[in-house]
Amino acid sequence: MAHQLKFGGDESSGVQKFHDHWVPRLGGIPIFISFFSGLLLLSWGMHDGEQTFANVILCTLPAFGIGLLEDITRRAGVLPRLVMTMVAAGLGWWLLDAGLHRLDIPGVDTLLAMWPLFALVLTLVAAGGVAHAINIIDGYNGLSGFFVIVVLASLAVVASQVGDVLVMQIALISAASVLGFLVWNFPFGRIFMGDAGAYLLGFVIAELAMMLVVRNPEVSPWCPLLLVMYPVWETLFSVFRRALRSLAQIGQPDALHLHQLIYRRLMKRYGSSKDPHHRLMRNSFTSLYLWALAVFCAVPAMLFWNNTPALMGFSFLFAISYVILYRRLIQFRMPRFMVLKPSASKRLHTSKRTRSSSK
Repeated sequence: MAHQLKFGGDESSGVQKFHDHWVPRLGGIPIFISFFSGLLLLSWGMHDGEQTFANVILCTLPAFGIGLLEDITRRAGVLPRLVMTMVAAGLGWWLLDAGLHRLDIPGVDTLLAMWPLFALVLTLVAAGGVAHAINIIDGYNGLSGFFVIVVLASLAVVASQVGDVLVMQIALISAASVLGFLVWNFPFGRIFMGDAGAYLLGFVIAELAMMLVVRNPEVSPWCPLLLVMYPVWETLFSVFRRALRSLAQIGQPDALHLHQLIYRRLMKRYGSSKDPHHRLMRNSFTSLYLWALAVFCAVPAMLFWNNTPALMGFSFLFAISYVILYRRLIQFRMPRFMVLKPSASKRLHTSKRTRSSSK
């Protein structure tokens, strides 16, 4: 097993591990290759924009590289990954003019305009935070892949409405790159996105979001924020609840994220079989509940992309709903709408005898 871990494998033990078989964590490599190839073909077919696409690739390298190093060695650490993602965001600020220059909040926007250094720091923190947030939800088959596709497709839709062809094209290419990975990741978990894929895609989402807002003043900055509200709020809430226990535990991993609670509190209601196939199906069905959160945020973000008050309201509604749902799961009070019908729950557990007879 040691050589498997060294070359990008994933162990089946640990507080955040819910699979029984060895799984490669190098899904970020084919995602990056597809992303790079798509931009290369697009620039070649358009006969212009080569420099912009080259800058996009250049900016992604620090985030992708440090994530890949963590996947292979497991020694990169959280802080180096955040720092290198911020370095990538600094390149984006310089080469792509991707920055947080407004939040549509009185007083804050004035401060951002008066102090460009403050805007730069906020940009670096935001990009690093989004990338790290995507990495946090990369634990169940199909969860992060589907979420990223929804966010990128939503950014493409908004970009098309304001006529921003560049952002739309990059978003669609990115989404298509993840789609190929998702086929292998869901539902059987044959490969994981890994830190390389999570930090790459999280950074790309952050850059496209900032580019969309900077290049199109009519787009509210709360539109992309609502799109990534689930992983961002998951991260902030996790930091808060860990800090309540001990400040020393803020950066320590645990098994109390929302997706883990859904697995432990809800999916195991339909059986506790240790059969690898049953556990795999419970793993994959867990993601279906979280997919609803992605859609819950994406629909209003696309409908009210230029309406800051409405977007703020939906963001607040999501945060409150998340806390209520989390509290109910902690207290073993599962909402009725989340409980599968008996006929659906039976499909989670195809007996080994039936599977053997079908071979």
